[in-house]
Amino acid sequence: MSLSGTATRYGSLAQALHWLTALFVLIAFLVSEGGPPTRVYSAANASTLLLHESLGFAVFWLLVIRLIWRLFDRIPDAPPMPGWMDLASRATHWALYALLFAVPATAMLGAWFGGHPVTVYGLGAIGPFSGTWGTSLAEIHGTLGDIILWLAGLHAAAAIYHHVILRDRVLSQMVPGLPNPSSGLGRQARP
Repeated sequence: MSLSGTATRYGSLAQALHWLTALFVLIAFLVSEGGPPTRVYSAANASTLLLHESLGFAVFWLLVIRLIWRLFDRIPDAPPMPGWMDLASRATHWALYALLFAVPATAMLGAWFGGHPVTVYGLGAIGPFSGTWGTSLAEIHGTLGDIILWLAGLHAAAAIYHHVILRDRVLSQMVPGLPNPSSGLGRQARP
C-alpha cells in the first residue's frame, strides 16, 4: 500500500493517523474521570489523569499532522451518492476535525486557567496559569467530549451502512485490506 492516497483509497499514512486518532479518543474517553476538580485532580486519580491528558495532547498533535498531510496527500474521490449524503459526509468530517481541535484545547485551557498543570508523558507538567475560566472550559470540554463520541459513532455507522447496504467503497477506502464490496472480491460464487 502506498504512503499517499489514490483516487479510490486513502494512503497508509492517512489511514494510520485516522485509526490512531480514533483509538486515542476512545481510550481517553473511557479512562476519563469527569466530575468536579476535587475528584479529577485527586491523588487517587493521578495516573488516570496523566493517561487522559497525554492521550488528549497526542490527539491534538495527531490532528495537526493529519491536517498538514492532507494539504499534500491525494484525497480519494467520493463514490457516487446523493448530494445531501455528500454534504452530510463533508460536514461530519469537518465537524470531527473541529472537535478534535476543540476537545483537547478546552481541556488544556480549562486546566491551566483553573490553576492545574497539564501533565504529559515524557514532557512533565505544562502550566498552569491563573484565571477564572477553568471551570467553564472544563464543562465545555466534557460536553464536547460527549459530542465527539456521538458524532464519531454516527460517522462509523454511516461508513458501515455504505459498506453493507450501498455496497460502495466509503469504508474500504479507509480500512487496510478491506476490499470494495462492489468489486466482487471476497464474495462467494452462488451455485
